[in-house]
Amino acid sequence: MGLSETVAAERPHIAFFGVRNAGKSSVVNAVTGQELAVVSDVGGTTTDPVKKTMELLPLGPVVIVDTPGIDDGGKLGDLRVKKAKQALGYTDIAVLVVDASRGMTEFDRDLTETFTARGIPYVIAYNKADLLESVPSPSDKAIYISAKDGRGIYELKEMIARLTGEAKSEKRLVADLLSPGDTVVLVVPIDKAAPKGRLILPQQQVIRDVLEAGCAAVVCRDTELAETLTALSKKPRLVITDSQAFGSVSKIVPSDIELTSFSILFARYKGELETLLGGVAKLSELRDGDTVLISEGCTHHRQCDDIGTVKLPRWVEGYTGKKLKFEFSSGGGFPEREELGRYALIIHCGACMLNEREMHSRIELAREAGVPITNYGMTIAEVHSVLRRSLEPFPALAESVK
Repeated sequence: MGLSETVAAERPHIAFFGVRNAGKSSVVNAVTGQELAVVSDVGGTTTDPVKKTMELLPLGPVVIVDTPGIDDGGKLGDLRVKKAKQALGYTDIAVLVVDASRGMTEFDRDLTETFTARGIPYVIAYNKADLLESVPSPSDKAIYISAKDGRGIYELKEMIARLTGEAKSEKRLVADLLSPGDTVVLVVPIDKAAPKGRLILPQQQVIRDVLEAGCAAVVCRDTELAETLTALSKKPRLVITDSQAFGSVSKIVPSDIELTSFSILFARYKGELETLLGGVAKLSELRDGDTVLISEGCTHHRQCDDIGTVKLPRWVEGYTGKKLKFEFSSGGGFPEREELGRYALIIHCGACMLNEREMHSRIELAREAGVPITNYGMTIAEVHSVLRRSLEPFPALAESVK
C-alpha cells in the first residue's frame, strides 16, 4: 500500500482548534495549500468538523480536521462546540490557533489543559503575526505565524511533523507474532454480505502485514479450508478467520495449529485487548430486559443477514437464553458518556475504520460510565465456545479464560 493509498484510519489525524475569528480556517488553508476550509469574517462559519485526507509534506499521508469555534454560543453554537469537542476523541496532533493580536482566551487555556489531560501532543499557532509590531521567538510549544502573508507556515508544518513522528505507533497487526518463512492461512468467507470484486479492509491489511513479515499468506474460503490445509507442504504457523466462520473453522483446524480472527487482531491493534476480553465475561451475566449496544465504526449498506444487526443479536440471545434489547450505532455516532449508563454491555466492531485514539476514547468512555465493553470477534468466539482457543497467539490471555 503506497502513501497515497494509506487508509484514513492509519493516517495521523491533525486537528485545528480555536475560538471564532482566530483565523483557524485560514491557517488550515495555508498549511494545506488548498481551499479546504471556508473562510469568512463572520464568526461561526465552520459548523461541523471538516475532514480531508491528503498528502502533506513533510508529514506524508494525513487527515486534516478543521473544527468549529470552541467559544460559540446559543443553541446552535452549543451544538457546534459539542462537535468540536467530539473531534478530540480522534485527534492525534492538535493545533491551537490563537489570535496573536488578542492573546490567549479562557477557552484557549481550557483547551490546552484538555490536550494535556488527554495526552494529545499540541502546538499553539499565534496567527495574525502580521498585525504585531514585534514578533516573539518560537518555543517548543508555540510559534507566531500569519496565514495572510505566509510567515511561519513552513516552520509550523515542521513542528507538526516532529510531533507526528513522536506520536507514531510501531504496533503491528500480526507480524510480531510470526517468523520469516512462516505460512499463514486466512479464511475469507464469500457470501451475499461480501463486497463484490474485493476483500474488506481488515483482510487487506492483515495480508499486507503478513507479507511484510517475510511470510506467505494463503487465502481461501471456509468451504475450501480443509482441502487447503491438506494441500500445504508444511503446517501453517497461524490460521486467521473471519469471526462469522469461527464455529465451522474451529472444527476444521487441527488443535496443534493456532487460530484467531481478524477482529481479535484488530482489538489488540486498535484497542485494549485485555479490557475487551474482560468485557466478554458480561455475556453470561446478562438478564432479561437488559439493553446491549452493538457499535460499528463505519457505515455500510445493511444486508438481510447483517452481522451487527442480525447475526450478533441472534447469537447472543441464543447463548444467554435471555430476552434482550439491542440498540445500534455506526460511524461517528457513538453515544456520549452520560448516555452509556443505560447499557448492560457494549459490543464493538474491530474498528478498522477508526484510528487508534478514537477506539481508545470509546473504551475510556465506557470505562468512565462503568459499562463493560468487548468486541465482535471475542463475542462470537465465546458464543461458539472457542474463545480460549482464539486467544492462543496470546498465551497469557488464553490462560485467563476458563
